[in-house]
Amino acid sequence: MSGRYPRGRAFGAGVAALAVAWFGLQVTASGQTYYVPVTGDLVLHGRGYGHGHGMSQYGAQGAALQGRSYRQILHFYYPHTQRARRSGPVRVLLSADTSSDVVVQPAPGLRVRALSDRHAWTLSTRAAIDSWRIKPLAKNPSRDAVSYHNGHGWHRWSVPGRDTLPADVQFEAATPLGLVLPNGSVVRYRGALRSASPSPGASARDTVNVVSMDDYVRGVVAAEMPASWAQAALRAQAVAARTYAAYLGHANAGRYYGLCDTTACQVYGGASAETSATDTAVAKTAGVILTYAGAPALTQFSASSGGWTASGGQPYLPAQKDPFDKWPGNGVHTWSTQISASSLASRYPQLGRLLAVKVTQRDGHGRWGGRVLRLVLKGSGSNVALTGDELRSAYGLRSTWFSFQPTAIISAWHRMGGRKSALGSPKSPELAVRGAHGRSGAKQVFTGGRAYWSAATGAHALHGTILRRYRHARGPASRYGFPVTGVLRAAGGGHKARFSKGMFFASRRTGPQPVYGRILAAFAHRHYAAGRLGFPVTAPQPVKGGLRSRFQHGSIRWDRRTDKLTVTLRHR
Repeated sequence: MSGRYPRGRAFGAGVAALAVAWFGLQVTASGQTYYVPVTGDLVLHGRGYGHGHGMSQYGAQGAALQGRSYRQILHFYYPHTQRARRSGPVRVLLSADTSSDVVVQPAPGLRVRALSDRHAWTLSTRAAIDSWRIKPLAKNPSRDAVSYHNGHGWHRWSVPGRDTLPADVQFEAATPLGLVLPNGSVVRYRGALRSASPSPGASARDTVNVVSMDDYVRGVVAAEMPASWAQAALRAQAVAARTYAAYLGHANAGRYYGLCDTTACQVYGGASAETSATDTAVAKTAGVILTYAGAPALTQFSASSGGWTASGGQPYLPAQKDPFDKWPGNGVHTWSTQISASSLASRYPQLGRLLAVKVTQRDGHGRWGGRVLRLVLKGSGSNVALTGDELRSAYGLRSTWFSFQPTAIISAWHRMGGRKSALGSPKSPELAVRGAHGRSGAKQVFTGGRAYWSAATGAHALHGTILRRYRHARGPASRYGFPVTGVLRAAGGGHKARFSKGMFFASRRTGPQPVYGRILAAFAHRHYAAGRLGFPVTAPQPVKGGLRSRFQHGSIRWDRRTDKLTVTLRHR
């Protein structure tokens, strides 16, 4: 069944163009809009593995470890169902046999049977024969030929009195048959191996295993769940698998097969997969299925619910909190992965450059609002609407229950209070900027200011007069570099912000002024604006032999040749 237990930046004019494109999107900021970082990698954090409908296989083991019986496990994951019994053959399409031939190894009592009249013939077990084959005739695909193989190659076996047989034909034996796959490997199956026509008169054939219900379930439980798990979990899996087979067998009664052997249905490994522990689980629940309104229930299951099951559209497949899924052995209860923005842009070229992902609908259950139902990729060219399942399928995500890790800038914005902060709401995507000395980083425009990020400094927000002065000085490309703090309160009702190479101070009387270098060190020694100098009223200005900054109540001069600092205070 799907999600089964898992074995095992532009600069300059380009930036302006992107900003214009972004404004046209008219996106309102919310906790469901995830901006693409300038690094180009979207980090996803997810929960669970599979569609989440019905039973969590890891949850079944977690419940068993807490002492729950298999009946209690089934009652929790499939409420409102009743127990019943079901037998009869199961018809399984064997996907690994991709040829139109059915080739088996010799076996005691091996027979070939024509389905047209149910007549059967026992085949030879001579030591020289190493394989038997059913193959449609090239010139008459409505008939099948039976052949055997020995050291001299393939030889037609003449069916007594018939030579060839009408399609469809099958091999049978009392012991498991060894099916020889096109790659030469052998898988053993109980029951019959049928050369089945997908439609009347078809020239191709599919291989279908016709097997009793419980023998089929033996090959499913061993393939779907580790044999080392608790018997209660294995028995719950046996009942779920048997019920699912009964449901699909009824739904596909008119088809040449009832279900497949992959995660598209439920995984089936035949007799080759069987173990003593899983056989015991099947035997102890022999014939038991779950029904709803008198019919087999659609007992879907997946590897891990992540803590919440998803609604399967049936009263017995509700969305509910799953307390059993989280235990130390469940490595997929939570997970993380990355998707590059460039790969999304390549897959959906109409996007242009991917700017953000906006999740527009979730199922409402669990962290982040639950599983993603719908999302929109927002690009510089156009937008692309997807379902959560479409994104999951495209990138092999473990489930649709995921969230995108916020960028460092957005994380800082959330810590500030989000839209209620001084920054307001985002107005642009994250844009690449080049800093001083070749350093690079990012910026994002908000309604009330801007935030800047670099790997060395982290993300910090600027607003008001300090931001205006910083931008006038060319921002990160200026001598000041990237900010290392946001705008902070300073003495006397003013504000300050620290940068890689200096600080800005602002008050109503002085406006924003930068201080840097040795003058900043002397200013710090005198307690910044809280000291006797007050706020700076000029930036450091060239004077003969050095620099000087004027303050409200004095000045600081630096001599370049001697590195001497002279502080002059005016009497108030």
